[in-house]
Amino acid sequence: MPQLHLFSDVYRGRRVLVTGHTGFKGAWLARWLVKLGAQVTGYALPPPTDPSLFATIDWEDRLDHRLGDVREATALQTLVARLQPEVVFHLAAQPLVRRSYTEPVETFATNVLGTVHLLEAVRRQGGPCAVVVVTSDKCYEAIGSSEEHREDDPLGGHDPYSASKACTEIAASAYARSFFHPGARVALATARAGNVIGGGDWAEDRIMPDCIRALQAGRPIPVRRPAAVRPWQHVLEPLSGYLWLGTHLWLAAAEGKARPAGAFNFGPAAAGHREVRALVTEVLRHWPGRWETASSAADPHENECLRLSIDRAGRELGWKPVWDFAQAVERTVAWYRARLGESPLPAGSLVDGDLEAYVQAARNRGLPWAC
Repeated sequence: MPQLHLFSDVYRGRRVLVTGHTGFKGAWLARWLVKLGAQVTGYALPPPTDPSLFATIDWEDRLDHRLGDVREATALQTLVARLQPEVVFHLAAQPLVRRSYTEPVETFATNVLGTVHLLEAVRRQGGPCAVVVVTSDKCYEAIGSSEEHREDDPLGGHDPYSASKACTEIAASAYARSFFHPGARVALATARAGNVIGGGDWAEDRIMPDCIRALQAGRPIPVRRPAAVRPWQHVLEPLSGYLWLGTHLWLAAAEGKARPAGAFNFGPAAAGHREVRALVTEVLRHWPGRWETASSAADPHENECLRLSIDRAGRELGWKPVWDFAQAVERTVAWYRARLGESPLPAGSLVDGDLEAYVQAARNRGLPWAC
């Protein structure tokens, strides 16, 4: 597997722990880290869906795959003590809004206490270590307007999932201010990403997997909230942000350089804030079919409008999105069609193909992490 020289070559040969590596975003991130030459250990529950992206990638024995639950503090502490990770990406979570209504206790236990268990294990290790805690754009209190959320906006959440992510942000901030202050050998920041799409997502109640399942079966796509606005982006966009943020944190923890602190939004440019119906319409440009409204009075509450400001990531990290809305949808649908066609292509090669195209596009734009 050819290696990529990116992110100041910080990850080459470095011990990296990824929690939640069996999930959709986690599998993409673990694959990218392997290609960067990192020594990757993944810690997670079994893949949450069948099929799953993680299970269909050929890892070529280059990933240390560990099954475990972040709610089990002793097991997680033992792993961190043995591994002595230099960089940690914490993605393990209960990631679905609708499921949080039926499993609120599990959602809070996994998302909040699981994060505390990880941060406590890292604190006891002592560093040097860079930690990126991934939360969500849904950690913000709804403002009832079309304003873009900025990192200093109030935290909150109507549903258990959103509230749990707000709590996670508060817990991470407490650890950063209490234990990982400037000069400490652990550098911590949080990352809040917009709605991601990309090949290999098979989760329930997410619009892109819903589209693919319906189109494959020849059925209309069920759309619950066609007018809801979300910040759509390809999965590689926030992952490049996490990796670049992790680079800055590592240089701070290991070399005493200025450290980024607090939270960073990673999302699309303003034109990527689109209604759900716009996303579905764009999908149908590449895979013909139709959609229908499938809303019900019994549907749980979800915010109608969610927009993100990415000014801070651009100003302090030099990070910018690479693919626009149309490119993100086109790449995603092409991935599924190649995977689900009469002669299916391997999932790993499809992931690698998107990675290479994304990196080349970032280099063409002169983005600092890709140069």
